[in-house]
Amino acid sequence: MSKDSNPISEDAAADNAEARPSAGDAIQLDATGLYCPEPVMLLHNKIRDIAPGQLLRLTATDPSTTRDVPKFCLYLEHELLESEQVGETYSYLIRKKQG
Repeated sequence: MSKDSNPISEDAAADNAEARPSAGDAIQLDATGLYCPEPVMLLHNKIRDIAPGQLLRLTATDPSTTRDVPKFCLYLEHELLESEQVGETYSYLIRKKQG
């Protein structure tokens, strides 16, 4: 086997990628204008209602979400895929933990 060989076929990799939801499939949760603890409370309630592995995009204007959302994800074992700030708006892409 050459060093460039990959034991996983390209078809299997494509199938795996198709099975995972993309950022465009994310459920949108708008917490703009809300202040601590409301954005994380909304996030907690919404993430409880979605399927494992599903993506959720939280949009908020409260700067405390830059601290609270990563800790929420870490503590509850959800995956924080993206975190960005544009102006005074914060956006987080979160994948709900499996099972």
